[in-house]
Amino acid sequence: MSQDDSPTPPLQHTAHPGELVGVSEDVWLEVIDKMDEVYSDLLQYEVALEQKNAKLEESQQFIFSVLTSMSDIMLVCDRNGVIQDANRSLEAFCGRSIDDLRGTPMMELFADPQAAAEARRRLLEQGPREVHDCELPLRARDGSAVPVSLNCTPRFSAVGKSLGMVITGRPVGELRRAYEALHQAHEDLKRTQQQLLHAEKMASLGRLVAGVAHELNNPISFVLGNVHALRRYAERLSEYIGHIHGGAGAKEIDEARRTLRIDRILADLPSLIEGTLEGAERTRAIVDGLKRFSVMDRDEAEDFDLVAVIERAVRWVCKAARESFRIELALPRSIPLHGSSGRIQQVVTNLIENAWDAATQGDGPPTLRIGATLREGQVELRFHDNGPGIPETVIGRIFDPFFTTKPVGKGTGLGLSISYGIVERHGGQLLAENAPQGGAVLVLTLPLARTQDKSTPGQSAAGDAQ
Repeated sequence: MSQDDSPTPPLQHTAHPGELVGVSEDVWLEVIDKMDEVYSDLLQYEVALEQKNAKLEESQQFIFSVLTSMSDIMLVCDRNGVIQDANRSLEAFCGRSIDDLRGTPMMELFADPQAAAEARRRLLEQGPREVHDCELPLRARDGSAVPVSLNCTPRFSAVGKSLGMVITGRPVGELRRAYEALHQAHEDLKRTQQQLLHAEKMASLGRLVAGVAHELNNPISFVLGNVHALRRYAERLSEYIGHIHGGAGAKEIDEARRTLRIDRILADLPSLIEGTLEGAERTRAIVDGLKRFSVMDRDEAEDFDLVAVIERAVRWVCKAARESFRIELALPRSIPLHGSSGRIQQVVTNLIENAWDAATQGDGPPTLRIGATLREGQVELRFHDNGPGIPETVIGRIFDPFFTTKPVGKGTGLGLSISYGIVERHGGQLLAENAPQGGAVLVLTLPLARTQDKSTPGQSAAGDAQ
């Protein structure tokens, strides 16, 4: 046997305990490295375990806080209906502690055997399934039977095995009181909404009173002046006729005719009568227009001319404006529509009034331009004022109910919202935008009446209303 093939000598102990002979230094270094690696892994496992324990405690605390704060009663049962856990609400409801409830049959909670039998049939005997709004009486802490609306949800293990159920419930009396309170709040809200809508309509009418009064004052004053003149003329004619029937001579009659200016009276009578009739007709037209505006809630559909509606709204608003308000009109001779003329006049009046409010905040004299374009069976009206425009942050909200940029007490925030609804019911659209050259533009689009001639009518000359 060669020297290289000689067997390795066995390890031997020295006189020192634990010291081995024949172990190289590299082996010891490798053992130390492995020990360091194992120790490092143990430290990482310990840190991860502490983190998981902290998260577990946090989750348990969260679940406990949720169960404690629940106002509805809740209990957890196994497949046989034995209570495994419950919350504080059930403890307060039945007067038994949670520790006392654990391990007892769920059926002991019900007020009578019939309710317990019904609960067993619906919650246990039909297998694991969801049950909603199962109304059964439970025994309260004072011994009374309280109807409770129960909801049951089955519990399953990770492999899908049925573990039992979770049952929640709320006394029906509380639900009924909550429903009654909600119903009362809804009724109060509807009444308040109707009152606000009525207030907005009355506010619109109130703002037009001054303009309508001024509009009526002109023809009425004209009629009143003519009536006074007719009364004086009647007195002179009566005196002249008295001379004739009194047997006066021809010379005396001629003198009375010249003195009483009978020829001038006869010449003035046709114009006086014609002017009085014209003033009365003008008054009737104004009152008829005001009547149409005041009965707009009836939604009476009729054929009407939108140009006449716009001109009437312009006159009323301009007469009511305390400042000089210039309105430039560029409209066709006629725009036939079908719908409620009173409601459309409310929309137009509201848009003109809003333009007036905005234009008074601008630099120049308040000005509004109203133009119309007819295309494809529709009319597009553009109300362009010279105000500061609509801020981009609120331009998408100006048609929302109760939204207003006016100071407190200056507006209800319902005018544009109501107008938007009226336009939609007429099959149209109401949009808002800012013009590139400045100012706000309200675009009103409405369908023309079906009898509208397909040919585009000529545009009338732009007029001014002040």
